Amino acid sequence: MTNKLAITSIVDITHDVRQFTFEKPQGFSYEPGQAAEVGIDKDGWRDAGNPFTFTSLPAWDELQFTIKIYPSHDGLTEQIGQLTQGDSFIVGDAWGTIEYKGKGTFIAGGAGVTPFIAILRMLADRGELSGHRLIFANKTEADIILREEFDAMDGLETVYVLSKEDKDGFEHGRIDKDFLKAHISDFNQHFYVCGPDAMVESINDALKDLGADADGLVFEE
Repeated sequence: MTNKLAITSIVDITHDVRQFTFEKPQGFSYEPGQAAEVGIDKDGWRDAGNPFTFTSLPAWDELQFTIKIYPSHDGLTEQIGQLTQGDSFIVGDAWGTIEYKGKGTFIAGGAGVTPFIAILRMLADRGELSGHRLIFANKTEADIILREEFDAMDGLETVYVLSKEDKDGFEHGRIDKDFLKAHISDFNQHFYVCGPDAMVESINDALKDLGADADGLVFEE
C-alpha cells in the first residue's frame, strides 16, 4: 500500500541534507530504524522506489525523513532537492532490519546515520542513553548531520571522525580495524552499523576479527 503525503515543512539540516515533514496517515505504523520505499508525485518518479528511513518517532503526529540531496546524480534525490512545501511524496509501507536490540555502539558513515536517529531519539525519550556511543564518520565537520542534537543527548557518547579535515576535537582518518581496536575496549556488546556498502562490510569484518559476536551486529541486510 502506498500513501500520497504532502510536505508540510522543509528544514535545511546541513548544506546538503534536508528534513521533510508530512502529516501521518491514520493507522500508519513503523518502528524506529525502519524505512519505506519512496517516490515523488511527479511524472516519471512516482514508482522510484528509493528507500529512506523514518527519523520521526512512531508516537509523533507527523512523519519525517532526513535526506541527503545529490544534485549531480540526476536521480531521485536531485528531484527531491527541487521540491517545495505542498509537493508530495509517495510512501510505501515500513520495512527494514535495523532495530534496537540492546545497549551498544552505533557506527555510521554520512547519511548512514539516518536509521539511528529515531532509535537514539527513542532512547533519549526513555532516559536510557547512558552506556551508548555514536561513532560517526564524515568527510568534513560541515557534513555532520544533527550534531547539536546528538551532543545534547544526555548519556550518549559521541565520537566524530573526519576523513578530509584534521581538526581539534575530532578524530581524523577512517573507521578501520586499527581505529576500532584503539577506541573500543569491550567487543561483547551490540554494534549497529550503517553507511556505504563497502564501509559496512569492512567494519563488520573488522569487528568480528576483534571478537564481536556476529549475532550482535545489526545492519541492513
